Amino acid sequence: MSSSAPASPDAPADPKQHRRVLEALSGLLLGMFVSMLASTVVSTSLPTIIHDLDGDQTAFTWVVTATLLTTAISTPIWGKLADLGNRKLLFQLAIVIFIVATAAAGFSTNPEMLIAFRAVQGIGAGGLAALSQVIMADIISPRERGRYMGLFGAVMAVATIGGPLLGGVIADGWGWRWNFFVALPVAILALVIVQSTLHLPKREPKKTSIDYLGIVLLSVAVSLLLIWVSLAGDQFEWWSWTTVWMVGGALVATAVFIAVELRSKEPLIPLTMFRNLTFTLSVVASIATGIAMFGASVFLSQYMQLARGATPTEAGLMTIPMIGGLLVASIGVGALVTRFGKWKPYLIVGAVLLTAGSYLLSTIHYDTDFTLVSIYMAMLGAGVGMTMQNLVLVVQNTTAPSQIGVASSGVTFFRSLGGTIGVSVMGAALAARVTDLVTERKDDIAAALASLGAEAPKWVEQLQSGSLPKVSTMPEALRVVFEDIYANGISHSFLIAVPFAVISLIAIVFLPNKPLTRMTTTERIQASEADLATVSVPEGMEALTATGSISTVGDGRPAGDAR
Repeated sequence: MSSSAPASPDAPADPKQHRRVLEALSGLLLGMFVSMLASTVVSTSLPTIIHDLDGDQTAFTWVVTATLLTTAISTPIWGKLADLGNRKLLFQLAIVIFIVATAAAGFSTNPEMLIAFRAVQGIGAGGLAALSQVIMADIISPRERGRYMGLFGAVMAVATIGGPLLGGVIADGWGWRWNFFVALPVAILALVIVQSTLHLPKREPKKTSIDYLGIVLLSVAVSLLLIWVSLAGDQFEWWSWTTVWMVGGALVATAVFIAVELRSKEPLIPLTMFRNLTFTLSVVASIATGIAMFGASVFLSQYMQLARGATPTEAGLMTIPMIGGLLVASIGVGALVTRFGKWKPYLIVGAVLLTAGSYLLSTIHYDTDFTLVSIYMAMLGAGVGMTMQNLVLVVQNTTAPSQIGVASSGVTFFRSLGGTIGVSVMGAALAARVTDLVTERKDDIAAALASLGAEAPKWVEQLQSGSLPKVSTMPEALRVVFEDIYANGISHSFLIAVPFAVISLIAIVFLPNKPLTRMTTTERIQASEADLATVSVPEGMEALTATGSISTVGDGRPAGDAR
């Protein structure tokens, strides 16, 4: 225990401390950059990848969903491990898992192989998402965190802008497989920098058990639900015995998971945290943020290529307005939060923009003025930038130091879960809508094929294969029809995100507006220990006798017990 008293909550920022924080964050930022780059560099070329691997719309959705699913499931596990073990080592392990799986995905020969490696990739991504938030809480106070979250927003924007552009150039020039290999040199550099610059406060090791049964039950519940959403209406009817056993199995697994968590000494997700109104409402709001963030990144790329005939490189350029909105909002709001200590107004504005952007994107067609599409994308991006990191911030601000890991990963988990379910539902809705529209417009398609003459049989065979079409290579007559079909289907899928965005706005409005502290997690632990050290046993007993109760920190232990 440090002999010096922790810094005052209202103490001004120390320039030397600021420099040390930047040095420590350099490896953390690079690790986050490489994980995002490895994901975004594939986004614009994914329609081409699925086409080359003879995959259909369901395969396209599952290539994305597999990563989101394992990210969601592994996030609370990483968060729990962060409360128990060496956070720096765990972060490095997450980078290694992510990059090895990403490189292996480059050798895929069919959609199933690609989906499998993307699932392993998600395990590493879950660790990077959860641990970066926990480590930030170790070294930066909530009040000061806004300025540094701006850096995370900048890294996110650079990776999200540069990734699709780089991916498009690589796919068009060298082939899409190199998209999976490009991040390897950066990953090695990230590991070296993390090792040399990230020095975390030493923590007493904790002897405990891992909630393996909870992990299995959570995995079963989430997996059954997502598989059902993805395949219902295609492989089997929505109302069928398959639906009954899959949905029923998910509900039973969820009920047993809750029972196990309530009885476990070290639960994977401590359900007592839901007694904290800030945590509960932030979780609800995070679900909508996840749907908007992941849904937009997946389906806007499809819109640009399937509804506007863009190449992968062009699609990357065309999504810049959304990333620009995210970048400006994330950095700007982060600076304002640090300067003025106010966070709630920005979250409310962000939720409004999220709702408006989702609705407006549900109105787009293949020939919608691209200026309008850009404005809609910028609004959605700004909404995500203003809400995503700040929801984690307000939870960390009100959570006991001993539960920072599970609380941070809990919000991230539900955001990933929302994104996973959202992408699955939007993908299923898109596939069903496209199928219906192809049937409705079979006369237009037949007329377009008839105008192709000798080339018609080739395109008939390609359309009948069931694989995702490469719209940009189609003849003009056929391309216009399919651009309209896919634009209609994609805009219809965005409508699904609107009610969730409205719920997010309501949850944010009712968030308790608590001021941000200037104390880091480490300083809060020291402060608690110092408070206990200054109270004698007789005084403590007298206080307990007078109140008749013991103040707890939310997990059943006395306040200040940071074991």
